[in-house]
Amino acid sequence: MRTARTILGLLLPVLVSIATALPTPGIAQTNDVDPEALRLLSRATDYLKGLKQFRVETETTIEAVLSTGQKLQFGHHVSLAVKRPNKLRAERVGELISQTFYYDGTTLSVNLPDMKYYATAQAPPTIEQMLGFARDKLDVIAPASDLVQANAFELLTEGLTSAFVVGKAVVRGARCDHVAFRNAEVDWQIWIQEGDKPLPRKFVVTSKRMPQSPEFAVVLAKWESSPELIDAMFRFVPPKGSKRIDFVPAPGAAKN
Repeated sequence: MRTARTILGLLLPVLVSIATALPTPGIAQTNDVDPEALRLLSRATDYLKGLKQFRVETETTIEAVLSTGQKLQFGHHVSLAVKRPNKLRAERVGELISQTFYYDGTTLSVNLPDMKYYATAQAPPTIEQMLGFARDKLDVIAPASDLVQANAFELLTEGLTSAFVVGKAVVRGARCDHVAFRNAEVDWQIWIQEGDKPLPRKFVVTSKRMPQSPEFAVVLAKWESSPELIDAMFRFVPPKGSKRIDFVPAPGAAKN
């Protein structure tokens, strides 16, 4: 089902999910879809879709489960810059991997600075088309891709079986509405800032299909809704001493 691919693929690495939370007294849980939960999510995705360019700094926490059942936790910092309709740069630095993802409207490049490798491919002319091409043909996922897509609301709500408003919360000093969703594959939560800038401030995702449900959480710590973004920052220039390698085609991808 496509929802599993978008949530599991675009919001977190395939091998990671988040832990099932214990029921919280006083919070009503339901198998129905509350229109208010959908309204809050739609308001946030519409606001992001309307931003011509933006930059966001995020902190992610990933849990992995060893064969013994012991959990390990890893952290990453991701800096994402978007200039619609055809520029994107995402830099991930952390314990598991450090990489930078570049898209300048014609070319997609992924650089692995610690390994001194990079890969480059011709890409379609819009962000949405490029993300689909990268996912389906190259098995490459850009960080926070669901937030970038123009149809983010449709991707996030496909196959919903439950949605409800948990209540009010504060994330990094911002007052938020806390909303919870569920479909056949995953449970996920989002904290959306109150006011005239309904920015996502936090995500938590739980895979119901993975043993012991390790946790994935991302805090969107710093937003810039109208930054100065120059085209050169989206254009990849191979670092001196780096070696070019080929993307490995996604399983089942048709050869050109």
